Amino acid sequence: MRLKAKLVLAITGLVFAVVVLFSWIWLSQLLRQHIQESWSFADFQAHEVLFEVQTALDTMPQSHFDPHNPAAVEAAVADTLRQDPGLNSQLTAIENYSPTVLDVAIADSQGRALVAAPDSSLEGQVLPKRPDYSALLHQPLISTLRIVFGPARVYDVTRGLDRDNRPFLAVRIGINTAFLRNAFHPWLVESLTIIGLAMIISTVVAAFVANLALHPIEQISRRLDALDAQEALAEDSARREMLRSAEATTPLPPVPEPRGGDEVAQVSGKIERLGQRIRNVEEVFSALRENLDQILSNLQDGVMLFTRDARAVLVSSSVERFLNIGRERIFGAEVREIFDRGTRLGRTVRDAFEGGMSIVQEEVTTETGRRVEVSLDFIHDTHSADRHSLGALLTLHDLESVREIETELEVSRRMASIGRLTAGVGHEVKNPINAIVVHLELLRNKVQGGGDAMRHLDVIQSEIRRLDRVVQTLVDFSRPVELQLRDQDLRGVVSKVLLLASAELQTRGIAVESQTPAWPVVSRVDADLLEQALLNIVINGAQAMGSGGLLEVRLSEDTRWASILVRDHGEGIPDEIRPRIFDLYFTTKKEGSGIGLAMTWRIVQMHHGQIDVESKAGSGTTFVLRLPLISAGSGSRVLTEAAESAVPGEFQIQPERSGP
Repeated sequence: MRLKAKLVLAITGLVFAVVVLFSWIWLSQLLRQHIQESWSFADFQAHEVLFEVQTALDTMPQSHFDPHNPAAVEAAVADTLRQDPGLNSQLTAIENYSPTVLDVAIADSQGRALVAAPDSSLEGQVLPKRPDYSALLHQPLISTLRIVFGPARVYDVTRGLDRDNRPFLAVRIGINTAFLRNAFHPWLVESLTIIGLAMIISTVVAAFVANLALHPIEQISRRLDALDAQEALAEDSARREMLRSAEATTPLPPVPEPRGGDEVAQVSGKIERLGQRIRNVEEVFSALRENLDQILSNLQDGVMLFTRDARAVLVSSSVERFLNIGRERIFGAEVREIFDRGTRLGRTVRDAFEGGMSIVQEEVTTETGRRVEVSLDFIHDTHSADRHSLGALLTLHDLESVREIETELEVSRRMASIGRLTAGVGHEVKNPINAIVVHLELLRNKVQGGGDAMRHLDVIQSEIRRLDRVVQTLVDFSRPVELQLRDQDLRGVVSKVLLLASAELQTRGIAVESQTPAWPVVSRVDADLLEQALLNIVINGAQAMGSGGLLEVRLSEDTRWASILVRDHGEGIPDEIRPRIFDLYFTTKKEGSGIGLAMTWRIVQMHHGQIDVESKAGSGTTFVLRLPLISAGSGSRVLTEAAESAVPGEFQIQPERSGP
């Protein structure tokens, strides 16, 4: 059997099954509705009979029987009910006009019939027990049909009357299933006829529609043939070009085509081949896209590719540093939405786009003093006659970064040379020191007693130890340090340093005023080393104010740098010694080691930062530490894990007050 015929049969069978299911549900609901109506009508009649019974009992004279004799009461009630014209009229109406009712009886609490119609011979006898008619309301369709159209059975609809909170009388209306069958037969035949016609019509229509829907497959097959022929021709040309370049002459075997008269099978095979080609192209495209994204992420220059309508479709991550805009806002935006004419860089790029003029390495100095080299190349279609534009490629080159990298390389080379020299000098000096220490101990053992000789030996030993500590410090300072860089919120670093120094600041009577932004200021730093560097400056500022005062600590940022300002109001640094404050072992304090500021300078340099000093004798000193932000303007707004524990705002330390 052909695949098309199988599909038509499957669709037709599915439609037929759906029609059967809905027909079954409809027939079940219809039958349940008729049974519900029959039960409701019988229940209504039982209530009518019960009402007539209650009325007859209310009018029954109490003087004709002994109310304390149950037998006399029962006999009086039976006589009253049999002779009551209203009740007899109601029973006659039910018997004559209810097509499904078999009989009506009024029984006492023991089930003995007091009144029975139409068979009065049952009066005085115990009525047989019958199932309740309401049970038919909850039967499934098959069970209901089996009961109604099976052997005749009688069901009761019963309603009772109580006296002194005890059962007294009961009205029982018997319903015969044979009468139900006769009542249900007309609409059931009509319903089954409608269901049969619906099945036949739906099957025919489904077969016709399925065949009609599958008919366009032939047209699809012809179009796929044309598309396949074009792709095969392109592949053949590419293969021949490859063979020609490789000087190969072996012909390529043709791709086998599915044969047969089944259009669906042919279309399926063709779609499978096209799908495989599309998947191959997607794999190549995905690989190229991943490679391109990796290349762009590693570029230091900003690269932007625009379409012919000046919309950005390719943006490197470095563009954020130049424009202070996130990449998600740049993708798909036009040039006028990306570049602002109010800036020099934006004005240069906008003028070039609007005039259709290329830019060849033009240097632009931004409002912040940053030097950027701009290049803009328009891409034209060389195969068209009018060489219309296909798009443009914009490149932004940071000249300041090149200069900084060159400076950092030079500093690194010098530091490496100094480190090698220091390590060598330290090694050469420590060997003679060790020898002097050994011979000094031997000399001390030979010199007995005290006197000037022993005192001179003690002085020599003390100075040798100090010299050994100096050499060891020099070696430790020049030893390479492995940075543990992480994205840190500098507000947390500043808060921690002030917390560490709070005890000494309070002891010296110094108040600290700290100002930090309300947003995270994020830089990639080694938090421990940076805290050490900043702590050295804070302690030096505190020591410079001998009689107490105010120490200002401020954290701020611009488009590229995060700045930490520490200002004291102490004695200041004289002009003649200011250039030497970062030299190793240089100090003006009696107990100073001359290592703190040197280590601070080294830590800032390792983070590619800057440190500036402004001081005036008698007016205090200001240190400014500048560290590069993760990304200009935007990266500092991103809250990192380290920033989550930082508390923004001001950190105040008040000096201790002694005495009233």
